[in-house]
Amino acid sequence: MSEPNGDKILRERIEQIQERIDKAARRSGRKSSEIELIAVTKEKSAAVVKSLSENGIKKIGESYLSEALFKINILAEYKLEWHMIGNIQHGKETQIALNFAEVHSVGRLQIAETLDKKAKQFNRILPVYLEFNVSGEDTKHGWNAWKESQWEQTLPALDQVMGFSSLEIKGLMTMAPYSVNPEDARPYFKKLRKLGDYLSRNYPGANLNGFSMGMSGDFETAIEEGATALRIGSALVGPR
Repeated sequence: MSEPNGDKILRERIEQIQERIDKAARRSGRKSSEIELIAVTKEKSAAVVKSLSENGIKKIGESYLSEALFKINILAEYKLEWHMIGNIQHGKETQIALNFAEVHSVGRLQIAETLDKKAKQFNRILPVYLEFNVSGEDTKHGWNAWKESQWEQTLPALDQVMGFSSLEIKGLMTMAPYSVNPEDARPYFKKLRKLGDYLSRNYPGANLNGFSMGMSGDFETAIEEGATALRIGSALVGPR
């Protein structure tokens, strides 16, 4: 983004992404206004985030805490909404609960419990998505959920999570396996939706209607399958 016409390229990308979101939403009988666009800026400079902000993108997703805190500090005047989307390491919960508007990657009871305690200390309610591994890939995080027979096994932990008073459960999150064909992601997004239905029956009072799914290569498919939050990086800001 350092080239002279970088802002122009960024504006064009934003317009193209928004147009694709609008079209996918219409195909699905949905409104694009109900779908959040979160720009993923891990390993991108603060200048890129600043340019996004100046072009109307205020929701920023980061994966690495130290990198995110640096950007949060120097870009404080831009009033950005920071989303933690990466795997959460034990010991990082204090800074995450203090600095992030939402957390998309709560996939273990211990992490949820600690985030709840830290949010309570800061006198805030922390919105979170519960992360599930619906593909079975070793590189994916979250509660094991690639087989329906595993779903019941998650309930004892989720029983506790649902009782945490300082966490606001916004829904479920997953990552589909990488593929050059967006259609390959569809079964995984369908599975997350089906899991959401299963959990909603077990927790009728919980809000499990949000789905953080869909990235640069498959976000249109994710929209068609019910995504409410898209995490888009390279299609907006270029490859790492």
